[in-house]
Amino acid sequence: MKTVSGPTDRVVIVGAGLAGLSAALRLAGAGREVTVLEREDVPGGRNGLLEVAAPGGDGAYRFDTGPTVLTMPDLIADALDCVGERMEDWLELEPVDPLYRAYYPDGSTLDVKADAGAMADEVERVCGPAEAQGYLRYVDFVSKLYRYEMRDFIDRNIDSPLDLLTPNLARLVAVGGFRRLAPKVESYLKDPRTQRVLSFQSMYAGLSPYDALAIYAVIAYMDSVAGVFFPKGGMHAVPRALAGAAEKHGVALRYGTTVRRVLVEHGRAVGVETDDGERIPADVVVLNPDLPVAYRELLPPEATPRRVKSLDYSPSCFLLLAGHTQGYSKTAHHNIHFGRSWAGVFDELIAKKSLMSDPSILVTNPTRSDPSLAPDGKHVYYVLLPTPNASAGIDWDVVGPRYRDEAIAHLEARGYVGFGDGIEVEDVTTPADWQRRGMEQGAPFAAAHSFLQTGPFRPGNLAPTVDGVVFAGSGTQPGVGVPMVLISGRLAAERILGKDRGYRSRALRLAAPSAGAPLAVPQAPVTA
Repeated sequence: MKTVSGPTDRVVIVGAGLAGLSAALRLAGAGREVTVLEREDVPGGRNGLLEVAAPGGDGAYRFDTGPTVLTMPDLIADALDCVGERMEDWLELEPVDPLYRAYYPDGSTLDVKADAGAMADEVERVCGPAEAQGYLRYVDFVSKLYRYEMRDFIDRNIDSPLDLLTPNLARLVAVGGFRRLAPKVESYLKDPRTQRVLSFQSMYAGLSPYDALAIYAVIAYMDSVAGVFFPKGGMHAVPRALAGAAEKHGVALRYGTTVRRVLVEHGRAVGVETDDGERIPADVVVLNPDLPVAYRELLPPEATPRRVKSLDYSPSCFLLLAGHTQGYSKTAHHNIHFGRSWAGVFDELIAKKSLMSDPSILVTNPTRSDPSLAPDGKHVYYVLLPTPNASAGIDWDVVGPRYRDEAIAHLEARGYVGFGDGIEVEDVTTPADWQRRGMEQGAPFAAAHSFLQTGPFRPGNLAPTVDGVVFAGSGTQPGVGVPMVLISGRLAAERILGKDRGYRSRALRLAAPSAGAPLAVPQAPVTA
């Protein structure tokens, strides 16, 4: 495995996102002097926090501005273990049940559950016994994918396609991992409702299930089989915990500090320069901003590889955060409202780069799990609609207000009666806003996971022409999603520390944690 050359005693990490914090904990645990520079006033990066006072001064709404789905919490525990900390002392996690509530145009609903037996019972209730048996066979398939993929293809640094030549590659081929996802799912599940709820996750990878390879069903394993959890205090509690543990163990976190460029001498990074002209020396610089943006804005122009300039990007999304006076009794924590169109949705978003004519909508209601995120008796809603990314050329300054009204109309038509009237405070994020926040093409899901942008073909985490620069985050290997970016922090640390030194003692488990019981004891104070 390739590593940075020379001394590695002082490390500067640009960005306190989940990947940067994951790397910081591992490097601090190995005795490195670590400084994290973050332009915002809080940690988290895309896993951000927005607090808005409620009208009348009766408290505040706390919104997560990024991911809302937490899976594979062992990865958080692994990062904290690197400095001898227990996750239970920093986070209180509760399983979300159901993981999702899916709503279909025919009026039926299906609750997605982590326990395979309970989920089979639910599938039988909605779709019949034959579909339930097909579901159990599908769980066996995605569980095999997870076992075959995790160690050899996700949880390791890959320098060459030859690194993929392992016995597990043959096993993936044998189980059909390189067939297209949609037909593979259809070989187990015949009902369009189960097909949709167990293949929509390919959107996270920036692909239609009709184009994605079946290996991406592993996302469904992480998402819909391994279990979904929610931290008390919201998703932003995760970066707060990681940052708090890092500071406790000597990591210097400097907020409100924007890095202007990486200082390079004789082909090697020697530190960074901030916007106010301060020069901070370093032996190694870890870059957590979106990879193509980091190349373009922080490194010399000649450092950017040609393939980074020609990447294809995932669809984006329109996000409405609403502080609300109403609760809706039929909703769960996470709700997916499918439109009548399915294949047409992906054709519009990816091929035609147009807005969905018959949208599918994700509605997360985190106050269902943690009422403290809103004033007494009030609620927080996170409403997400996939959209084309910024390459579509949509003028969101013009389209945004109209699309906001259309989104509310769609919600009210799907059972959220009076939703518009119940909004007390709101915040809207469009693809143009994502782009202004430093995400290439306004794509919060980063470069699409097409075959030639995955694994060894995805931009690597070592800058090829500037020694001492390491990347972390969704733009590099292994890819997008909370589990993947936490892993990317470990992989970045290994590029500095050497193979298998990115974690201390806790091996990543092949068996997913049970979703049947809380994972943590009450939360210890977090002062980050």
